[in-house]
Amino acid sequence: MALPLVIGLQPDSPAALAGVALGDVLVSINGERPRDVIRYQLLVDEAELELQIDRGGFDRTIQISKSEGAALGIEVQSSLFDQVRTCDNHCSFCFIYQLPPGMRKSLSLKDDDFRLSFLYGNFTTLTRFTEADLERVICEGLSPLYVSIHTTDPELRSDMLRNRRGATSLRWLRALLDHEVEVHGQFVVCPGVNGGEELEKSLAGVLDQYPELASVAVVPLGVSDHSHEPDMRPHTQSEAREVVDTVEEWQAIYLRHLGRRLVFAADEYYLLANRDFPEPEVYEGFPMHEDGIGMARTFEAEFLGQTATATGKRAGFFSWVDGAPAEGYRAPRTAPVNSSGLLNIRPRATAPVGILTGQYGARILRPLVASLDRSDVRIIEVPNRYFGGNIAVTGLMVSQDLGEILDHEPAGHRYLLPDVCLTSGLFLDGGRPEDLPRPVEIVPTDGIALRQALTPSTSISPIRQEVIA
Repeated sequence: MALPLVIGLQPDSPAALAGVALGDVLVSINGERPRDVIRYQLLVDEAELELQIDRGGFDRTIQISKSEGAALGIEVQSSLFDQVRTCDNHCSFCFIYQLPPGMRKSLSLKDDDFRLSFLYGNFTTLTRFTEADLERVICEGLSPLYVSIHTTDPELRSDMLRNRRGATSLRWLRALLDHEVEVHGQFVVCPGVNGGEELEKSLAGVLDQYPELASVAVVPLGVSDHSHEPDMRPHTQSEAREVVDTVEEWQAIYLRHLGRRLVFAADEYYLLANRDFPEPEVYEGFPMHEDGIGMARTFEAEFLGQTATATGKRAGFFSWVDGAPAEGYRAPRTAPVNSSGLLNIRPRATAPVGILTGQYGARILRPLVASLDRSDVRIIEVPNRYFGGNIAVTGLMVSQDLGEILDHEPAGHRYLLPDVCLTSGLFLDGGRPEDLPRPVEIVPTDGIALRQALTPSTSISPIRQEVIA
């Protein structure tokens, strides 16, 4: 079991004033060794604290008095101090099994830890959930949680997870709902497995067995070129249309019986089916925005100035692995940049702009950019050759593919890169924005930030900016 390592310290905070230093190891807090950042936060919320510190191999005790609930001012290195509870399922559709060789080791770690579900919105199958976990969720109010359901048929679920506990673990979903824990569910639809009639049965099963679910996301199977499962294939357009029709039919049923639509199809389905996205009110507050549900509509509203604030975001699929974030249990998208590596020269107002995006993002952005009626702004679509297959989302763009595109782009233009494809300043293939063949500007992945970046008076500092004569 590891111990919390202090990697950040707020100046003039209770911890700093009491003598805590960067690099200190927190051996215990009020006599307890915390297992994770959740328990750590509950402990440091106390007014009177006794910290046992290991500083370079020497033990010392630090007493701290503060207001109850006041911030201690410490940032710790990771979210879990004991071992991550890894996944013992062997799902044929798991994206971890479809990663290209040579990616950094942390990306291959499969978790099935309910704590990471609470902290980051990671999905858990509950196959390793226990009575003790249920007690902790209830006592500490660890809500919401995110559960991969895939099907409400116990036998089919066991087959899909390749784990006999896939069937019995659904009892934990029922137990969580019985104790009024907010749970968001997900169905990854694999054509020929849990789609079609099976999806209909599952949505009926939700109404019958789990009507208290906060929301249910229906998302398509992603298949990279590195999949070794012959039965896993992308949806056809007709299958995508069938899923959209099924979801919309069941939205009407849920609305009639529960007073809410409950189930939502991913934006990708509407793109595959060549259908218009639902109106914003259909998404009922966008509860599964970060699962690709309603992203297009929220981005449109932000870009067109129909909302003053960007939709809140959870960290992405891979974001938690390399270390806990400083605030709100969310990983930063960009790493601190050494100021000596920046030329703080504002881009020329008349410089043409290229917006880098994935293939799906390009389809959403084109009509929005066209509405600006600007000849100096264009969309640069980046095919995903690194993963291949049907992978076309912007969040999985990597430096290798971006570099190949930018190699053929002119110098002196502004290139805007959405931050969704970065975690702590790294692409999934390990590359960094500053190593790309053209300087790029990192833009938060929302419509408001993009529109501001396209306004010359509010353009942001680039990662690396060439001097434009």
